[in-house]
Amino acid sequence: MTGFRPSLRRGPTSEPVLGKRSFDLLCLTMGFVLLVHAAHLPWWLTPTLAIILVARWQQRRSGGRNAPIWIKLPLIGLLLGAIIVQNGTLFGREPGSAFAVGLLVLKLLESEHRRDARVGVAFACFALMSALLFDQGLVASFFVCLGIVPALATLRSLEEVEPEATPWKREFTPVLLALLAAVPLSLFAFLFVPRLSTPLWGTPQNAEATTGLSNRLAPGDMIDLMTDDTPALRVSFVGAPPPNTARYFRAFTMQWFDGRAWMPGFRHANRPPSNAEYASRTAYQLSLEPTHDRVVPMLDLPIEAPADTVMRADHTVLATKRIDEVTTFAGLAATSYRLEATLDEAVREENLQLPAGVGPRARALAASWAQRYGDDRAAIARAALALFHTDFSYTLAPAPLGRDRIDDFLFATREGYCEHYASAFTFLMRAAGLPARVVTGYQGGYWNRTANYLLVRRSDAHAWSEVWLAGRGWVRFDPTAAVRPERVQLGAAAANAGHGGDGGLFDMPWLRDFRDRWDVVNQWWNRGVIGFDALRQQGLLQPFGIARAEVSELAMIFALGCALLVAVALGWALFQRREGDALDASMHRLQRKLARVGVSRRPGEGPRHFLARAARALPGHRNALERLSELYLRSRYGHDEPPPESVIRFRREVKELKARRVVK
Repeated sequence: MTGFRPSLRRGPTSEPVLGKRSFDLLCLTMGFVLLVHAAHLPWWLTPTLAIILVARWQQRRSGGRNAPIWIKLPLIGLLLGAIIVQNGTLFGREPGSAFAVGLLVLKLLESEHRRDARVGVAFACFALMSALLFDQGLVASFFVCLGIVPALATLRSLEEVEPEATPWKREFTPVLLALLAAVPLSLFAFLFVPRLSTPLWGTPQNAEATTGLSNRLAPGDMIDLMTDDTPALRVSFVGAPPPNTARYFRAFTMQWFDGRAWMPGFRHANRPPSNAEYASRTAYQLSLEPTHDRVVPMLDLPIEAPADTVMRADHTVLATKRIDEVTTFAGLAATSYRLEATLDEAVREENLQLPAGVGPRARALAASWAQRYGDDRAAIARAALALFHTDFSYTLAPAPLGRDRIDDFLFATREGYCEHYASAFTFLMRAAGLPARVVTGYQGGYWNRTANYLLVRRSDAHAWSEVWLAGRGWVRFDPTAAVRPERVQLGAAAANAGHGGDGGLFDMPWLRDFRDRWDVVNQWWNRGVIGFDALRQQGLLQPFGIARAEVSELAMIFALGCALLVAVALGWALFQRREGDALDASMHRLQRKLARVGVSRRPGEGPRHFLARAARALPGHRNALERLSELYLRSRYGHDEPPPESVIRFRREVKELKARRVVK
């Protein structure tokens, strides 16, 4: 009995060694996988894997073979350890994808045979699909689909006898045609494969909110958000859109101040929504990009909570679950309103709170206004706005503030952007005895006339103040508008131009206009593809009188459609005209030449006998016909596939043959 001894060394195999062309295509496939994952891989991993991939490709081109085990095992261990050290775990979306892509590239170190290439391509396709866990946008999906092309080309090259002789163009053309033929079936499957209301599996998500909006506001915290031009939300209105000065989207209200930052007050968070009076309402649909948070910025002032959301006392809206994908909400708002005309005493005290020892000079200034204007509370607010309008400047690159941020901003630096002004204004109002709070969200946006929707980018993030006035309730005051009116009237892009924003080519108007128009395409993709969920699928058959399509009906339609498509494909394959390969085409040309001089091929006659008979009938061409016979038989029956160089030679000699009828 033969004993079994485990070994890390691979045993001998009868598998053919990978050719250079197949290995090149395999490396190209791995490169595409690395490309589509590069945006979310650790910064050190992408260049490291790229270097390994290029080095292995160069080593293989130079005649080298697979790496020994003493190189592969340490590399795998280093990869595993580095990912665990950086992420604290191997489980989850980011560490799991990093480990999978790393293993895939390291697989190249031992890819020497066709079986290795097939395993690598299968794993590469899985890794390509996993990139959609991070981004399902149009561009990301396009690159994932593009990565399938070299993967299929690799598999096709494994079946060729001499793939190195095939031009690169011919490697990809059949693959592209096959993918094009698969489009109808893919579209049919997209529409009718029954969808689940929840995914089959869940992946741990990144806990960081991607809107940049936070439940904490301190001067300087929003600078990264103010320069981020990625879309945050899109709004379609029922009827005419509100003017730009009324496009405020409410996300957080902040009542608690510790001297450095503002935060929401939670003592009265469980109260029902405050009473609001309004004359007219604005209906709209809001499509919110994934934020991995529950906060839903709604047009100010939201008067009803959309489905699957709750409205808090301050009329901010929270979703019942985290927003991890593009989500649409039907909103109802009043842009002109009176909110909480009667203020509860506990709420009043919460919105008058100030930390001890902070802003003594600001307190003195506010006290002087209170003494001067007395019961005219609106005049106190106007005095603060006049102060900002006269002596302050707007910039995205303000000087850093000292320990006392309020006094340092008001009496020293006197420059900043919305969060500086909202924070200082709210402090001054409270110091003067007026209940006030900070509100954050978005303001403005770009109205897309082509598709009739409002695009709000993350750079449109904004902070303003609300002051409670007797008889008027909570009134919005935007101190940034007093310093830089363009911020509210024209939007963030106009306000930031020349005031510390990122200038240059990226901020050119024509480029911003192109990006905004390109967003129309992204909006269509979000609604038509990403937003095609189980509910919309169930309504597909409404035009045919079926109000709600059940899973069994969708499955039946899908099965019938697949059967029809397969029948069409089989019919095309069976009844198409078969021309044979290039060698047969040249043989047919030779037969036509010989038939014109009286030597026709008989039914059932083989090529050897036919060409021998032709050589006897045409003695002047005996040598040429014998060479053609030998070349054809060797090319057709001496290989699995006719070698390209033999086919070329046979075609050339057939073309050069000038057959003439024998005169007797």
